[in-house]
Amino acid sequence: MNAFATVFYDWSRKIAGYFGWAGPLAVRIVVGWVFLWSGWTKLHFLPRMIENFRGWGIPSPEILTPFVSGMEFVGGLLLLVGLLTRFIAVPMMVIMVVAIISAKWAAVDSLETLLGFEEVSYFVMFAWLGISGPGPVSLDHLVLRAVRPNVSPVEYGA
Repeated sequence: MNAFATVFYDWSRKIAGYFGWAGPLAVRIVVGWVFLWSGWTKLHFLPRMIENFRGWGIPSPEILTPFVSGMEFVGGLLLLVGLLTRFIAVPMMVIMVVAIISAKWAAVDSLETLLGFEEVSYFVMFAWLGISGPGPVSLDHLVLRAVRPNVSPVEYGA
């Protein structure tokens, strides 16, 4: 049993330790890229998006559509570079909850259906970034190193 623990737990943990930077970077790139372009597209087709928001029953679509589209665009950009990651993760999570409730909730017939929505996956990724931080390959990491040089990067999750 000790050899099993050594091979499957100790070695894998040790090797994975060298790649701790890759997980947050990969998630930031994926959600950053998706939302940068999603927001950009919505901003360029704003009248059509306002009608979509109206059809989904979202109140004040003339105000909320440009706000959400801009938030997706700016949020995606900030996530790509890893700046204000924890801060921007929260409104992005809210956008995903609203998207699920307004546009997809009628289709929910089981937990399996709900968990199959890409918005749920994005919500979980935003939550993870908000809790764990952007990782060391980020502007947040550089900013925090500059303003808090005596604090370990592990303490602030960057």
